[in-house]
Amino acid sequence: MEGRTVTNDCSVQTSTNCDNSLETLNSAHQATGAVQMRIKNANSHPDRQSQTKSMILTDAGKVTEPISRHRRNHSQHVLKDVIPPLEHPMVEKEGYLQKAKIADGGKKLRKNWSTSWIVLSGRKLEFYKDPKQQALPNVKPRPNAESVDLCGAHIEWAAKDKSSKKSVFQITTASGNEFLLQSDIDFLILDWFHAIKNAIDRLPKNPSFGSLELFSFQRSSSSEQPSHCHIDRKEQKPENRKSFMFRLHHSVSDTSDKNRVKSRLKKFISRRPSLKTLQEKGIIKDQIFGSHLHTVCEREHSTVPWFVKQCIEAVEKRGLEVDGIYRVSGNLATIQKLRFIVNQEEKLNLDDSQWEDIHVVTGALKMFFRELSEPLFPYSFFERFVEAIKKQDSDAKIETMKSLVKSLPPPNHDTMKILFGHLTKIVAKAAQNLMSTQSLGIVFGPTLLRAENESGNVAVHMVYQNQVAEFMLTEYDKIFSSEED
Repeated sequence: MEGRTVTNDCSVQTSTNCDNSLETLNSAHQATGAVQMRIKNANSHPDRQSQTKSMILTDAGKVTEPISRHRRNHSQHVLKDVIPPLEHPMVEKEGYLQKAKIADGGKKLRKNWSTSWIVLSGRKLEFYKDPKQQALPNVKPRPNAESVDLCGAHIEWAAKDKSSKKSVFQITTASGNEFLLQSDIDFLILDWFHAIKNAIDRLPKNPSFGSLELFSFQRSSSSEQPSHCHIDRKEQKPENRKSFMFRLHHSVSDTSDKNRVKSRLKKFISRRPSLKTLQEKGIIKDQIFGSHLHTVCEREHSTVPWFVKQCIEAVEKRGLEVDGIYRVSGNLATIQKLRFIVNQEEKLNLDDSQWEDIHVVTGALKMFFRELSEPLFPYSFFERFVEAIKKQDSDAKIETMKSLVKSLPPPNHDTMKILFGHLTKIVAKAAQNLMSTQSLGIVFGPTLLRAENESGNVAVHMVYQNQVAEFMLTEYDKIFSSEED
């Protein structure tokens, strides 16, 4: 009984093994039939030969997954198996900075600073309003997010004319966009600068070579084999491409243009004629304002400048009784306009309506004396006039002043005589214009008499300057009496 039982068990086991073998043979037979069927179909369709040859029996009794008959699907399946899906680039740095976009595609924009959450990852720099916006689901495009391609970009510390803020650097992209980034924390902005610079340095300089490398399939008569190729990025917009080409042309020609300008300036400076030659030819003329009194009088063949005569005539004609004459200032813009006309030697008519304000005329006259390269009282006479005014004896003071005035050069002497004679007429109308000798001395003292090097006590000098001008007015008849004899 025990031997029969063992025999039966063996029979059952043998029967089971036979069934498994039959199933394996059937599966192999079916697989072989499928392969033969595909080869038969391939013979009738030569263009699909490459697909049928890609069938590989990996293990006994196993067949690879059937491949779609469509070529487009075939390439997609192969790419999916060969190239792993692209992941989001790793975030290298993120944080808050002040941002301002100053150019878009080469077109200048109005600078507007705003706080942005900035994320540096791979070849991109992204700007968000806050970190929450960055954490939103991967929606394309992300709302209100601005992305900057760093491939071919340039980074540098911004010049002062770009921004008055401190610690500012500028990023210029290949498409002509320009951004300013800033932070008041020095080490923070420095860290950002080096991080972005390192990211740019890792990327190719030419944006056309910054494309992704993917696998493509080249057709042959019998099979398709993978090979490397470049798939260019999405073509830039026409306006961005134009601005980019303009920037390239500008950057290449910028250095040569600067060198050309420098060489031309050097040639011009070396060949330009001297000031004396230009003056002899009449190209450059000495101006009335700011010149030496002797030069002005010599050119006019006179000992008193004609402008001084015209101003004095106009004031005596319609300004002797004006309140605060010579003390009240006129409109500076109008005075400068009058100064320009006089310097250009244009015809001047002080009776014109544009010079109706007499304070403009008096302001221009004071400006003329103030801008003389040497004052009406020459520098060499300054100390002598100060010593004379210090004398206690009145007669000695008058005689010393008279002697000094007489020894002045003719242009200084004659102009001084006409000016102070005019000011005595102003004093005569003091009841109407409220200008006394003391007031006029304060106005004209520092203008007509000053030291060449005012390194000493300026306040003391000013006191003597006022006293000299006031004394000249008070004793005008005695000081200039000999001139009438």
